[in-house]
Amino acid sequence: MPELPEVETVRRALARQLEGRRIARVRVRKRDLRVPLPRDFARRLEGRRVHEVARRAKFLLVRLDHDDILVAHLGMSGRMRLFSPPLPAAEKHDHVEIETDDGTILRFNDPRRFGLMALVPEMDLPRHPWFRALGPEPLAADFDGAALARRLAGRGTALKAALMDQRIVAGIGNIYACEALFRARLSPFRKAGSIKGPRADALARAIHAVLESAIAAGGSSLRDHRQPSGELGYFQHRFAVYDREGKPCPGCDCDAAETGGIRRKAQGGRSTFYCPRRQR
Repeated sequence: MPELPEVETVRRALARQLEGRRIARVRVRKRDLRVPLPRDFARRLEGRRVHEVARRAKFLLVRLDHDDILVAHLGMSGRMRLFSPPLPAAEKHDHVEIETDDGTILRFNDPRRFGLMALVPEMDLPRHPWFRALGPEPLAADFDGAALARRLAGRGTALKAALMDQRIVAGIGNIYACEALFRARLSPFRKAGSIKGPRADALARAIHAVLESAIAAGGSSLRDHRQPSGELGYFQHRFAVYDREGKPCPGCDCDAAETGGIRRKAQGGRSTFYCPRRQR
């Protein structure tokens, strides 16, 4: 599933092309996404101007010149693609097409249909079920070690599981939890409530650094992620531990042939990658 860096990469590309433009035409090819599109979906969008393309956790928020916000989630395999004329033929899983007044076309493609598009009144957004329990944004200016420690205080769950809990921190998934914990030299199996003081500071800095690096690289393209231009992200070439079982980890002086290198262990139904010597 796309995580915060992939969604932020998409957001920035959409913002450059869509902000200030008026939606001229909407074509719905398939309504039965994870949340079925309303019958009046196209009518409520056509003629509206895009004020801002924002992000909350893994959701895209397209703010329009009326009360509705177009909310989109990429699910497991969703992609947002931008085109200028002449347009390529629509693909099988292009479910929604939005055209702006300058001829730009946005296509939402989702083979598995776990993604969604919905219209939510702005005043309802803070208490909407998708948003009301979300934790803080890890790239926000006020997200630091102290803020992270407060979110983790008293929690007996494993640290990595806590980082992936969207109620504690918004937007972090399996890849970037593994990478941030490696940078912070913290075991993914340590109790979350033990993270305070210098450990919390180090982890907050590591989360910020990993996410910013991944965004600058266009995200990680392992299966489905593409930037709206169609380009791949390339942060996967910079992974320190994720999907690198048995390999030496960067900055370690241990012998991978002797220690087994980076380990993989099932944790909460997901694969956790870590260095048992470096991460404590």
